[in-house]
Amino acid sequence: MSKALEARIDRLESIEEIRQLAGKYSLSLDMRDLDAHVGLFAPDIRVGRGKSGRAHLKAWVDDTLRDQFTGTSHHIGQHIIEFVDADHAIGVVYSKNEHETGPEWVTMQMLYWDDYERIDGRWFFRRRLPCYWYASDLNKQPIGDMKMRWPGREPYEGTFHDLFPSWKAFWLQRPDPEQLPEVAPPAEMETFLQTMRGDTPAPKIRVR
Repeated sequence: MSKALEARIDRLESIEEIRQLAGKYSLSLDMRDLDAHVGLFAPDIRVGRGKSGRAHLKAWVDDTLRDQFTGTSHHIGQHIIEFVDADHAIGVVYSKNEHETGPEWVTMQMLYWDDYERIDGRWFFRRRLPCYWYASDLNKQPIGDMKMRWPGREPYEGTFHDLFPSWKAFWLQRPDPEQLPEVAPPAEMETFLQTMRGDTPAPKIRVR
């Protein structure tokens, strides 16, 4: 077998393994199997300031789930994966989630910006950056500003659109109806996400 063919097979197998990570993340979180959950992350995963490792991540997830939610269900959507090199990749995963939280049933729309790393032959999450569009009680539509509306908290803005500069640019730049718009060339292979992001920094995520 040629090296080129081996590399192509490895890439396909890696894509499938990374996609499985997203599904395993949702299942283990919803079933509260925290050992299975934190095992999806790199052994030295960073957890807040000055903390790292799966034990710290398990403690943080445990506290978050016990304090805020009776039950959850995470439904993943489209998953875009691009490789930085053979052992590093990035991705975007859409997620529609439901939460039983006190007297309210909160639905949420969000996406994850992921960094993946292959360590000792297995793929793990190196980082998951959750970017929220809205969270609101099932019977209360999240129309208007401040779409993050958790029970017992002041509403706040999410960061769903902040990863990509195109959102703000779309609303600031109205095309001239008398002229055809300019069209940029298609992004090169494995650069679709990075081309969309440009030099936009990662947003600061407010912990819910």
